Amino acid sequence: MRIQIVPLWVIPLLFLFHVPAFAADAGFSTPPFPPPLESYHTASEASLLHVLSDRIHQEPFNLVASLLFLLAIVHTFLAPFFLRLAHKVEEKHLRALEANGAPHLTDSEGRKPEVSFGAEMLHFLGEIEAIFGIWVIPLLLTLFWAKGWPAAKEYVNHSVNFTEPMFVVVIMAIAASRPVLKLADRLLSGIAQLGKGSPGAWWLSILTVGPILGSFITEPAAMTISALLLAQKFYERKPSPTFAYATLGLLFVNVSVGGTLTHFAAPPVLMVASKWGWGLGHMLTHFGWKTLVGILLANLAYLLWFRKELKLIGAPCPPLDVELVHERAGHEGDPVPLWITSVHILFLAWTVLNNHSPVLFIGGFLFYLAFTQATQPHQFDLQLRSPLLVGFFLAGLVIHGGLQGWWIEPVLTRLNEKSLFLSAIGLTAFNDNAAITYLASLVPDFGPQLKYAVVAGAVVGGGLTVIANAPNPAGQSILSPYFPDGVSPLRLLLGALPPTLIMAACFLLLP
Repeated sequence: MRIQIVPLWVIPLLFLFHVPAFAADAGFSTPPFPPPLESYHTASEASLLHVLSDRIHQEPFNLVASLLFLLAIVHTFLAPFFLRLAHKVEEKHLRALEANGAPHLTDSEGRKPEVSFGAEMLHFLGEIEAIFGIWVIPLLLTLFWAKGWPAAKEYVNHSVNFTEPMFVVVIMAIAASRPVLKLADRLLSGIAQLGKGSPGAWWLSILTVGPILGSFITEPAAMTISALLLAQKFYERKPSPTFAYATLGLLFVNVSVGGTLTHFAAPPVLMVASKWGWGLGHMLTHFGWKTLVGILLANLAYLLWFRKELKLIGAPCPPLDVELVHERAGHEGDPVPLWITSVHILFLAWTVLNNHSPVLFIGGFLFYLAFTQATQPHQFDLQLRSPLLVGFFLAGLVIHGGLQGWWIEPVLTRLNEKSLFLSAIGLTAFNDNAAITYLASLVPDFGPQLKYAVVAGAVVGGGLTVIANAPNPAGQSILSPYFPDGVSPLRLLLGALPPTLIMAACFLLLP
């Protein structure tokens, strides 16, 4: 007897057996989906477990959406396994081609080998940037099954905001341009020269100054610049896997907290700053100086721990254009004219200032594309693969994240200050930190201490996983070529844990 294997994502459909397959309009108005949080009616003194079970009873799809979200998270931990399997399948395929006399590399006649479809699909399943987008498919299928196509379409079109994914695509593309990178290289070079331009000096300069730039040019731009510079100045020198993961975790943590010096650059702060009346002065006095202390302490701790390895890495780092991470076009050794760099900074500023208006920043990006084409000799080849993959990742994440408020909101409202701080760190590891602070802004009776606790916890936990902070996928996409089997979520977590603890101590203990 032949056994039919059911895909994992079909399992949640079993929870929907009592729901009709197709929702018929028949003149009836479709109820809003997901239901507004205030539409749930549960006694305020009820236990958390009772509240959650009651919300599942009122809307069974809540459980389905969260189960699919959990499966997507589990998939991220399995990504290295899929990549290793893809390499094995590809090697077996190439051996078979060679045995049959077919070219396994492009030959002199330009013939290319036959591609292994299985290996390519396994590689796609191992791309962390693609995982949440992949799991959007079963989510929409189950939503279509449970609520009908109108509800599924309405949710994606109107209940989900794709502004942030689009913004990250644009800001990454501009920040990775040759004029912007050479300017950042010159600025950080002056600091690195205090340590005679050694790898350790560059490492410390990038991980200190780069994340702080996130308070002014936004965190995604700071992540892009920092990751590209780290790739050329540090990862090209092949550090040990332990040091490589420690640096990646430190970068993620520093960027997550580095945007808190201002009220307009970090997504988790942007979500609440206007509603709670937090301005520049409030951010500097309550968050900014603690951020600077935490970044310095975390960097120095890792610098001392890995000091022997930094000495073994090699001679002082070469200029940025000597050897680039990606193959680029253009005259690499030529300086970029000041007026071209100035125009790039203006495009960067326009995108940052209009980060809530897709019409304006995408329109500006189209003009930017025309400008780079007109000044091609001073530009790199436009690299859109990484920004688009990151945008795809974030788009999938916001689609899933928009259906998790039913359980996050009651968890946040039942905690005191310290419990809320620690819970925000933990919740952020499994959801975008901006989503955590946004849900906190919906709670009407949050006092000043609770507001501080939830935002501090959200930014402190933003480096623990790739999904914890919007810029993290950008950094991982740039640096993933230096991790042969892909970035391991568990090793990233271990690398980010010490600086996370240092940041947590700063935000908890400093007055």
